[in-house]
Amino acid sequence: MAAITAQLVKELRELTGVGMMDCKKALVAADGDKDKAIDWLREKGLAAQTKKAGKVAAEGVSYATVIDSGVGAVIEVNSQTDFVAKNATFQEFVRDVATVVAEQDPADVEALKAATYPGTDRTVDAVTADKVLAIGENIQIRRFVRYADGINVPYVHMNGKIGVLVNLKAEGIEDKAAVVELGKDLAMQIAAMSPAYVSSAEVPAEEVEKEKAVQLAKALEEGAANTKIPEAKRQMIAENKVKGRMNNFFAEVCLLNQAYVKENKTTVDEHVKAVAKQLGGKIEVVKFTRLSLP
Repeated sequence: MAAITAQLVKELRELTGVGMMDCKKALVAADGDKDKAIDWLREKGLAAQTKKAGKVAAEGVSYATVIDSGVGAVIEVNSQTDFVAKNATFQEFVRDVATVVAEQDPADVEALKAATYPGTDRTVDAVTADKVLAIGENIQIRRFVRYADGINVPYVHMNGKIGVLVNLKAEGIEDKAAVVELGKDLAMQIAAMSPAYVSSAEVPAEEVEKEKAVQLAKALEEGAANTKIPEAKRQMIAENKVKGRMNNFFAEVCLLNQAYVKENKTTVDEHVKAVAKQLGGKIEVVKFTRLSLP
């Protein structure tokens, strides 16, 4: 069994919000495996669903943009301090690099560094080195996503702590401005609610099965004390509970299944369909990217 260190217990506590003693018990039960320990805590009803936030221990800016051609890009550039992240020179640099992504379509971060920086004959990498000297902090281009097709809608939240790019497909609709307005509302939803997928169809089968197993174990644990009910019936009751809880799971991790934040009596999927009907056509949420800093 792996050593259960104080640091490991602390990390599990930060991930789950559960008390230190319960975290230690979970790690012991899971032989030091943090992911299995999270599942153990959830089965015991001590921890809620944890999200894959994709955060890094760095400051910086996440920025999204759409250029005149309709191509969209969202990028994360890290600095060492929040002070630099708020610096106008740094923010202008991030906007310029996002434009490079949209216009020059680099294959990856290394290709982006080798691309030409706007208004110069120099590479992005060379200009980055200049900014490092001028600002006095290390700067790292961490990741980016580019969408070329469809209707792309950018959104930047909390002064660049979160950048969102939404990709929509519209058919039979002339009022593109209304589709963009819908995209902005969806981008704000994504920024606030942090879904991992567009729809339940996108959730990997292994993730669904793992969640079902966790919820079944939790439901059986809840019913274990009632010995008056036959075991077979307790199993049936637990399985029925799992069905409802899986709906809650999808409503948390899938954008279209979430309650629409501006009108929580309807889902995002229902809202998109209502807007499409009003505009006389069809609208599909194809994909989205949400880049988030701590």
